[in-house]
Amino acid sequence: MGQGWDTSPKSDALTKQINEGREKKKSSLEYIKKNYILYLFLLPAVILVFIFNYIPMYGVTIAFKDFSPLKGIMGSEWVGFKHFIKFLESPNFHQIFMNTIKLSTFELLIGFPVPVILALMLNQVRRANIKKNIQLVLYAPHFISVVVIAGMTFIFLSPAGPLNVLLTLVIDRPISFMSEPEYFRTIFIASGIWQSAGFASIIYVAALSNVDPQLHDAATIDGASLFQRIRHIDLQTLKPTMAVLFILAVGGIMTIGFEKAYLLQTSMNLPASEIIDTYVYKRGLQAADWSFGAAIGLFNSIISLVLLVTVNTVVKKANGETLY
Repeated sequence: MGQGWDTSPKSDALTKQINEGREKKKSSLEYIKKNYILYLFLLPAVILVFIFNYIPMYGVTIAFKDFSPLKGIMGSEWVGFKHFIKFLESPNFHQIFMNTIKLSTFELLIGFPVPVILALMLNQVRRANIKKNIQLVLYAPHFISVVVIAGMTFIFLSPAGPLNVLLTLVIDRPISFMSEPEYFRTIFIASGIWQSAGFASIIYVAALSNVDPQLHDAATIDGASLFQRIRHIDLQTLKPTMAVLFILAVGGIMTIGFEKAYLLQTSMNLPASEIIDTYVYKRGLQAADWSFGAAIGLFNSIISLVLLVTVNTVVKKANGETLY
């Protein structure tokens, strides 16, 4: 029996797929050749990212060595996972890890919906001058330095601060908010929402501006209430944007902000305020244990990467939206 070409449907489909891939590749190359000026504009940014974000990744190897500045990265002794094991077996690992997870998770669950709600409320304001004034008030805290925010928090919540002055009208003694660990998470999350929620709502406000007003008019004629229109029109418009931003937020769940956490720390609230980022700073820089600090930082980054990939996959299957 002579050999011939496989003309089965499976073979035809494979051939069609290959041809489509070649056509797509050809059209992409033609597009790049036609618009090469645009890619030249992009080139400086790519070079900067490569120099400052990718080349320094080589320094991560010190996490697997007993790094000595005199010997350099290449000359330092290779110790494998010694520093990772040391961190995992340290007596305060569980406390630091759980502080980071709890603080970041609560901040995500409580803080993520707030910009969406603000955008939906702003979208209902029809008078342009009033809307601009409200936006100015909401966006202003974003431009205040974290150091200033921490200073304001200490002043406002001090035993002689405005909040305690009001509380002493109800209770006998002032509360030392910054010294008691149980208040730290609430203070951290509340100050973060106040500072960033308004500015974060810009993306959602921009997305809502693309909603066709005729959809709201038609829904109103059909008897839809305000909440029904928000649910079935506005929220459906925001869903793709919310999905992408949620994936990014989960990807950065382990990096919740070293500066504010460190600035709000006191010797009394350490049981709740010591997180991985502050621990890396104290051990890696202040104690000059560079390899141990690098190992903790790499451990933190790996968890963030795993969370990012996992949530991206789950959201893609559930909602169809994806980050990559």
